[in-house]
Amino acid sequence: MEIPRVSRPYMPGYGISGPEEGSGLLQWSWAAERLTAARNYWIATVRPTGRPHLMPVWGMWDDSTLWFSSAAGSRKTRNLHADPHCVITTESASDPVIIEGVARVVTEPASLQRVIDLMNAKYATHIELGFLDPAVNATFGVRPQRVFGMRDADFMGSPTRWIFED
Repeated sequence: MEIPRVSRPYMPGYGISGPEEGSGLLQWSWAAERLTAARNYWIATVRPTGRPHLMPVWGMWDDSTLWFSSAAGSRKTRNLHADPHCVITTESASDPVIIEGVARVVTEPASLQRVIDLMNAKYATHIELGFLDPAVNATFGVRPQRVFGMRDADFMGSPTRWIFED
């Protein structure tokens, strides 16, 4: 995986410390560990009317991509087809990792098999490849453009932003 640029996010009014203060900037490995370990993720999409839509999903972090699936006719799938920009966060509000990215639909059998293998390993399921039939379930991969993370124990000294080159 590429190494992102790291900095403090712009958070006026919160008293955020400089990058050398508090915990300092978090390591990318800190974020990757939380992305891998999270059981559930929240995904925010935008309806065609501009109204937000937020739903939980199972997901699998795989080096540089967060994979998830959703029913082909679901609101989040329809939203992502209309506008693939999304925000995904780990389930922890105390030590969150938040991804801003663009979802892409995946239909190649090798990629779908990789997602099934990751899902079965992570969630101890026995799902078969047919579950991700594109006519039934859409499979999405989101590569981060920006990622934010912070530690509750050091809110003012830990906020970190990672920026990935396009």
